[in-house]
Amino acid sequence: MQINPKFAAPCGLYCGVCAIHIAGRDNNEKFKQRLLSLYKGNIPGMGKLPGAENLTANDIKCSGCLSDDPFMHCLQCDIRNCVKEKGYEGCHECDEFPCVHIQEFPMTIGKKVILRAIPYRRESGTKKWMEDEEARYVCPECGNKLFRGATRCNQCKTAVDLD
Repeated sequence: MQINPKFAAPCGLYCGVCAIHIAGRDNNEKFKQRLLSLYKGNIPGMGKLPGAENLTANDIKCSGCLSDDPFMHCLQCDIRNCVKEKGYEGCHECDEFPCVHIQEFPMTIGKKVILRAIPYRRESGTKKWMEDEEARYVCPECGNKLFRGATRCNQCKTAVDLD
């Protein structure tokens, strides 16, 4: 399995299963529109995101948190900026985990995954963590690749809880 090192997000949210990345990669206009509505609306627990009012479907793309072309909100991420300032590869190297940035992470599913993924990444290493995150997001019924946060397979419609 070929794993893209640019997908090793410092926070523990593996970029290869991110909805923004997948919608942009597949140029899935319907999915981009759904994500655009989410990001432009009030996100539960966080309200409106800074700069979201100017988002367009063309902005729904990301080549990974560590790439030269991350999603606009990844650029504004306090976790990403903190890790860079400390000279770490990710939160798994920090003795302060879980810190205030994690505790105040604005998306419930993302926070849940971070709290699960960082200890696993510490224990297993980055390569294994990435391989296992890639393998985790697959429909147990039909084998279709899914994105983080999916509640139902878009192929066979099976309910899933993979996060």
